[in-house]
Amino acid sequence: MKRRDFIKTIGVGAALLPIAPSVFAHSTGPTKWRSYRLSYQVTLPSTGKHAHLWLPLPDTNDTPYQFTQGSVWSGNAKSAKFYTLPQTDFPAFHAEWNGSGERQVTVSSIVKTADRQVDLEYYRAPAKAVIPDIIKRYQQSTQQIPLDGIVRKMAATITKESNPPLQKAREIYDWVVDNANYDMGVRGRGQGNVKEMLANENLSGKCADINGLFVGLARASGIPARKQFGIRINESSLNKNLGKFGDVSTAQHCRAEFYLAGLGWVPVDPADVCEVIALEGLPRNHEQIATLREKLFGAWEMNWVAYNHGENVALGQNSKAGKVPFFLYPHAEIDGHQLDNLDPQAFTYKIASALLVGTGAKL
Repeated sequence: MKRRDFIKTIGVGAALLPIAPSVFAHSTGPTKWRSYRLSYQVTLPSTGKHAHLWLPLPDTNDTPYQFTQGSVWSGNAKSAKFYTLPQTDFPAFHAEWNGSGERQVTVSSIVKTADRQVDLEYYRAPAKAVIPDIIKRYQQSTQQIPLDGIVRKMAATITKESNPPLQKAREIYDWVVDNANYDMGVRGRGQGNVKEMLANENLSGKCADINGLFVGLARASGIPARKQFGIRINESSLNKNLGKFGDVSTAQHCRAEFYLAGLGWVPVDPADVCEVIALEGLPRNHEQIATLREKLFGAWEMNWVAYNHGENVALGQNSKAGKVPFFLYPHAEIDGHQLDNLDPQAFTYKIASALLVGTGAKL
């Protein structure tokens, strides 16, 4: 068996560089970091002559709540590389095999996270609210999130034009929590087709749908917003349904954030509120839901690792799939035919998380 290891390391000095306050809103309270190892174990079917594999990796753009310390791979691929997706800075892994036979690869990343919470109590929009050019694209329409027609009409119904952006964002957040329904029957994390959801008056789905709804309505109200795709890697201190540890092969999760001038990106997660409502069978006015609703407007529990915030993602010139709506799952093609990446056992892949404490107590 051939074996090649590639290691990408981020130096300590680079990891600790300060982040511009105009980009990320400052978190409140002391910072408690946790270290994790996130590992993929992939065994592709031995059929066909040419096989390709793509894996999303933890975001290497360091933030005040996450930074990645390195990734390594081993296996029998003919060639493999760590790279960034075309026209983005989103990290990924690609492996290729020629001929039939055993196709195995393991990819591991070390990542540190800290809970993210933004104090919005005393925020006041600046007299001249300036949105940086790099942020303005998150106000724009996309294929998944068109802003015309029913999307803009619904946004105008939910919010008042005269209200400041923070108040509009809260109105949209509350409307989504009050009207969307988490549907466990949806495959994967949903499709995130906001216009279709509103047109069909069907606000059921999973995180890509529900948090996508928040993002679309926020953009239609003039507020920069985006989805962040990643994976849960530890149990939750907020609710048992909002965490996963060990085998996290089906723990992918999409979150959302919006941008406030003079403050930066603000985390939200209305989908998690809707998920707890559905799985606990609680009414929306239940005390537990009211507490969670307040908590997740301005906070992310970082038992989760961010991959990227890409939409309509091109994997590279070797992919026959063209663009994928978002890059959240392993993607494989054998002789140009795409495998079902929502079925880990048939694919096959396993994603595992380990909490690194000292020499590694929780594995």
